[in-house]
Amino acid sequence: MNVAVIGSGTMGNGIAHVFAQHGFAVSLIDINQPALDKGLATIGKNLDRQVSKGSLAEADKTATLGRITTYTSLSEGVLQADLVVEAATENVELKLNIFREIDQYAPEQAILASNTSSISITRIAAATKRPAQVIGMHFMNPVPVMKLVEVIRGYATSDEVTAKVMDLSRQLGKTPTEVNDYPGFVANRILMPMINEAIITLYEGVAGVEEIDTVMKLGMAHPMGPLQLADFIGLDVCLAIMRVLHDGLGNPKYAPCPLLVNMVMAGRLGVKSGEGFYSWTHGTKDLVLADRFKR
Repeated sequence: MNVAVIGSGTMGNGIAHVFAQHGFAVSLIDINQPALDKGLATIGKNLDRQVSKGSLAEADKTATLGRITTYTSLSEGVLQADLVVEAATENVELKLNIFREIDQYAPEQAILASNTSSISITRIAAATKRPAQVIGMHFMNPVPVMKLVEVIRGYATSDEVTAKVMDLSRQLGKTPTEVNDYPGFVANRILMPMINEAIITLYEGVAGVEEIDTVMKLGMAHPMGPLQLADFIGLDVCLAIMRVLHDGLGNPKYAPCPLLVNMVMAGRLGVKSGEGFYSWTHGTKDLVLADRFKR
């Protein structure tokens, strides 16, 4: 089976990694070769980590990398695909344009999946001539480690396509969970309002960054606090998802915190920019003074 993955960033290279590791031929597609080279380097480092831990043989690492072919042309990359997984930036118009192009060049029988974390699969499917073959396949970050795949049925997604994607997810060693197509699905419908509320708690001066994260880690047994998690996800992504929830559900409780909006406008996006609620250097964090966040 041939799998095309569109986007070689954090999610895209992780998705390519797991498919290739489980024996699938993968076409990894991005707009330029440097982006692809960076994605391949990340896959290589993550495979090295598996080898060092004894969970993967060196020969399997070599075989995994050998199953990945890179393309800077979407039309060429999807030409032989049985499954296309889009993992581009969480932007509605960008995704709609990508799916129009995939629909034009991918084989008629190909399943078209989106890794979107919040955007309507029904809306994405409507941009194609094969809505029954469009589905959400929402992997969690980091993809090689996290077991969940949230499988989202659009309004027109067929039972056959859903069953096939559920089975493919199991072949990757994942646990697929089927959900319906409503804003935020399940994962982000619950997670993002919690993160937003943590930001509001900081914004209103109830407690500082470290204090909020400590309460949630030690009191609620979360592996990391919501503000640190927001930094890992990317504050721009958090804001985009909150806006999808707010627009899609029309409920003021989903309005993004003004602090989140301001931080994104200021370019403080978390780990990816080096500073969010924490300062980040080579993946390690230092606390940013909470005083600067207060109203």
